[in-house]
Amino acid sequence: MSRTPTGGLLLCRTEPVAARSHAHLLRVRLLLAPAGAWTVLVPEAKPWLEGGSAAEVFTAWGTALAAGTNWPVLGLWWEGGRAGFALAGGFRRTVAQEWDASGRAAGEPDAMRTLAARLGLDPVLDLEELERLTRPDAAPGADGADRLRGLTVLLTRAGLALPPGLTPGEPADRLRAAARVAPDVETVEWAGWRDAVRAECDAVDAGPLGPWVRGPKARLLSAAQIAAGAPLLVWAARRRSPAWAAAGSLLLAQGALSLAYDRARARD
Repeated sequence: MSRTPTGGLLLCRTEPVAARSHAHLLRVRLLLAPAGAWTVLVPEAKPWLEGGSAAEVFTAWGTALAAGTNWPVLGLWWEGGRAGFALAGGFRRTVAQEWDASGRAAGEPDAMRTLAARLGLDPVLDLEELERLTRPDAAPGADGADRLRGLTVLLTRAGLALPPGLTPGEPADRLRAAARVAPDVETVEWAGWRDAVRAECDAVDAGPLGPWVRGPKARLLSAAQIAAGAPLLVWAARRRSPAWAAAGSLLLAQGALSLAYDRARARD
């Protein structure tokens, strides 16, 4: 196989709706598809041609995607026989692992241990196989992309199921073609802050708090807040109590805003 292809993938360990809301903020055109318990993102363009390396691009994007989340993001990259990954997650330190064209590891000493811990892999058996990928004698003749493919095979134990054709080491054009025909694929494209906010609202609505911010339960809760806040505000005015007046005002405001949000989302 050629040692010159350049490309990369972003793997988010979350459902597509959550990954989509964050991917909008990268302000680039991406193809998004489910990948088992993960979501995979493939860039439509070749951002490394605009300056910087594939390693820099996918490490920066992965770190940006993971900011403020509780799910990890893996940025996989390969170029000129070299390959590697960067693992980001919320406010945790980003760790990276790299292999050169001959398959020699050049990453952080604790990268594989951190990867296993954050993904909930077996700390003995799975970690042993991950660390084997960093030893040159484990697979003589394997280049960086070979090691990265071995990594994605191991990540199936963490729920990863990449769509056909989305394989580390493939040229960017071939990756893009495979992503376009992946099951349930969609295009993510920056279209201004309004769409970004709408995407974030979609993620909240689809999350565990969704029924309480939109729908019948949300309207019932809003009505209860207004029903409790109004008489409390009247009572506080009679007693001249600023603290209780603030509590009543807060309940009224929360109820009114929740009703307004539910109606606005219903019109979207």
